Amino acid sequence: MDDASEQRWPPLFGPLALVAGLFLGLCGGIVVDLIANAGGANLNHPSPGVIDAQTVAQDLGFVIAAVYLAARIGSVSPRQFGLRMTRPWWRAIALVVAALGVFYLVSYAWFAVLHSTGAEKNLVRDLGGNGNTIEILAACAVTCVVAPICEELLFRGFVFRALRNWRGVWPAAAITGVLFGAVHGLSAPAVDLLPLAFLGFVLCIVYERSGSLYPCIALHVLNNAIAFGADEHWGVRIVELAAASLASVALVLILVQLVAPAGSPAAPRRL
Repeated sequence: MDDASEQRWPPLFGPLALVAGLFLGLCGGIVVDLIANAGGANLNHPSPGVIDAQTVAQDLGFVIAAVYLAARIGSVSPRQFGLRMTRPWWRAIALVVAALGVFYLVSYAWFAVLHSTGAEKNLVRDLGGNGNTIEILAACAVTCVVAPICEELLFRGFVFRALRNWRGVWPAAAITGVLFGAVHGLSAPAVDLLPLAFLGFVLCIVYERSGSLYPCIALHVLNNAIAFGADEHWGVRIVELAAASLASVALVLILVQLVAPAGSPAAPRRL
């Protein structure tokens, strides 16, 4: 059952959180560039490390924006953003498998019609996917650990749930999906945007059916690991990447639950 404070989130807070998150990410990217420039980096051709840092700054900007706006309404806790266990666990697994299967079927049909693969070679290379061991590990961490957690907390944990207070589940899922796809237009090929928007929609339905953000994060991790590994032609190593990413995400979320306040009802605050 949703928290009372979440039920008071104004629908406008959803798009506002996205805009604020993008702005904070831009500011964070500028800070990264200043530090890199001071260290002698060539910003005309940034290294994978600089691009990784910029991406992390953007993802953290999403989280900060969502948490800040939620705090304007009441107390903030992980549970409030959907970070809570779902029962029965097998239903959540079934949802993830089914949703991933539907997404890949729709994507396959889309790319077949357009005679395209949708591979993100440039993005993988820029993040360090073709570099040395450290660069590859960093790229995997950013793509398969940091991004799924931060993006799901913003889009499904906050944007979708705020918009749901306006016209209900289906319009909120559709709008959130469009926003999710549009944001990825900053890095993904144009041909990928419609499938990504559909993925954003599907993830909203997974959250609605499970009542938890954990299945959404798991699905996001699996999709990113499969896409990353496929672009690199890794074969069986994709399974290793997915398993390691899921384990890393689980560790991060356990730490979040340990250090974050439990939260309690609080009076609304003014912006």
